[in-house]
This record gives sequence, C-alpha cells and structure tokens, in this order.
Amino acid sequence: MANQTLVPVSGVIQRITPLSGDCCSLQVSIVNNSGVSNFIVSPSTYVIQEVHLRAGMLVTAFYDSDLAIPLVYPPEYQAVIIGRKNANETIYAGWFDGDLLAVDQSLKLNVGPSTQIMTSNGQRFNCSLEGQLLIVYYSAATMSIPPQTTPRRIIVVC
Repeated sequence: MANQTLVPVSGVIQRITPLSGDCCSLQVSIVNNSGVSNFIVSPSTYVIQEVHLRAGMLVTAFYDSDLAIPLVYPPEYQAVIIGRKNANETIYAGWFDGDLLAVDQSLKLNVGPSTQIMTSNGQRFNCSLEGQLLIVYYSAATMSIPPQTTPRRIIVVC
C-alpha cells in the first residue's frame, strides 16, 4: 500500500486554461464555499472515465498532500485524480485493507450486490480489493466511527 494521502476538493469548474509552454497540461480552477483552488491536470492525472472537463461541471479533484505545494494564492495543486460527480454524491479515493476499511480509517465499505466494481479502463474487476487504490462513489454513510457505506461504484486503479 502506498503512503500517499489523497485530499479531495469538490466544486464547480470556473475555468480551464492551457499552461504556457506545455501543450499537454491544463490549469483547472475549481470554486466552492472555501474559495478557488487551481489544479494542474497533466498527462499523469487520472481523469475518471476520460470525461471531457468543461466550465460549470461539478467535479472532485484529489491531490497528494505529501507533495510540496507552492505558496501562492489561490492554492495550486498537482491533480492526481479528477472526475465528475453528482450533486448528492461523495467521491473518496484511497487504499483499503482486507476488511475494506480505509487505511486512514475514515470509511468502511460494505459492498452490495448492486455495487459496480471495475478497473480504471472500464473492465470488470473480480479480485480482492485489499491493498488497491480505490475510487469510491457513494451517496449515504452511517454516523458511526468509521462511517460505513454501500458504494454505488468502485473503480480500482490498477
């Protein structure tokens, strides 16, 4: 399991700007109640389902909190993962143990018969979820510690 800690930022894409001198990367500005955050979306960023990002889209972007972040305002992060989200849905990204408890103990998964489990390229995933980087889509969670949820969809980033 990686020691990477992925931090989510959800909001609406305000604008998308090409980076000067880098034709393969974009700066995506996300606005939410906390203000504006800029994300660099590079070729190494996993864009969930290769969705075409556009202004006005509700998204969640994840950055690695272990990486150095430039001291600029608004903050600018290297996006590790970015994807579209539904209004009443939460997206979580992280590693899980054999009991499907997130390694940071912030979420426990209860996989149900209707939970879609697939790889990042859209193929069915039939192996153990233990030790895998998972992107989890869910709508409701219990108030217990840790919160428990039955996800709608799990994407395994192999």
